[in-house]
Amino acid sequence: MPTLADLIRAVQPANPETARLARERQSQLTKPAGALGDLEELSVRLAGVLGSEKPAPHGVAVLVAAGDHGVARSGVSAYPPEVTPAMVANFLADTPAGAGGAAVNAIARTVGAKVYVMDAGVNADLPDHPRLTRAAVRRGTRNLQQEAAMTPEETEALILAGAALAGRAIAEGADFLVAGEMGIGNTTPAAAITARLLGADPAEVTGRGTGVDDERLAHKVQVIREALGRTPTTDPLEVLAEFGGFEIAAMLGMMLQAAAQRKVVILDGFVEGSAALVGVALVPHLRDYLFAAGECAERGHAAQLRSLGLKPMFNLGLRLGEGTGGVLAAPLLLSAAATLREMRTFEEAGVPDA
Repeated sequence: MPTLADLIRAVQPANPETARLARERQSQLTKPAGALGDLEELSVRLAGVLGSEKPAPHGVAVLVAAGDHGVARSGVSAYPPEVTPAMVANFLADTPAGAGGAAVNAIARTVGAKVYVMDAGVNADLPDHPRLTRAAVRRGTRNLQQEAAMTPEETEALILAGAALAGRAIAEGADFLVAGEMGIGNTTPAAAITARLLGADPAEVTGRGTGVDDERLAHKVQVIREALGRTPTTDPLEVLAEFGGFEIAAMLGMMLQAAAQRKVVILDGFVEGSAALVGVALVPHLRDYLFAAGECAERGHAAQLRSLGLKPMFNLGLRLGEGTGGVLAAPLLLSAAATLREMRTFEEAGVPDA
């Protein structure tokens, strides 16, 4: 069975030669130079990740990890923790439109993406379901305001569980993987991780999450300050264990596994961004495989993207999570790849070049 160290070692840089060939081809396609805007650079990056100057990705999978948080008991969310298991049931529900009644299900059906659901640590007795992957080692994390949210062993177990689910999705045909999450209170650990890894003041990277008012936002910032005051650690895995969440650890594993198998990771919002910060701190080559969907409305996401060196594809004011923004971005990336694969060059088309 592979270890976390094995997984980290398996992440290698994207292919610079296929990226170079793709850049050359982009410059020769039947269009004015730069006319496809950001799609051009995205296509070149896809060529490097997928190892072909004419990349042909197809399958899209969104992996939704759900987990509860002890810090929710500190009053940092507008919603009660009971929403987490209720939303897991919604992800799995049979509806007239198809499997799942949440936003991510509806959007995934629209773009032809497959949805995977993981119990990463929900604080409830979830019934068995054929579409539910069980990976929980504990029902919710400890309260990060007072103690480490997870033990190192729990953290590694969830990273490897996320990696295993990503490996399954890849084996079932996914070239694009979207790590998604559900967990009431999870913007608090995401903000704590972000503040510590970026060396930022918590007030600069802590947002309203589910929509808290000014008073509760100030309280949320104070909770994070107290948590960060418990330990000065900047080691990425220790930061994840101290301040993170089971679903954040699982998403990290998904990203690492996708990169290890040279697949595309579409990065959704703020909570996903916190997992990516940990991953890039562990293995900088992971950044090659990350494609930012949109800049979400959560304060701190822009700082994450700047640190990761990623340009978002859109800004729709999203702040739902679940991987919704990542799924929305998949058609843009598929289209970028199609330009390299299906457009003809001036020479191929017999069109005079400027």
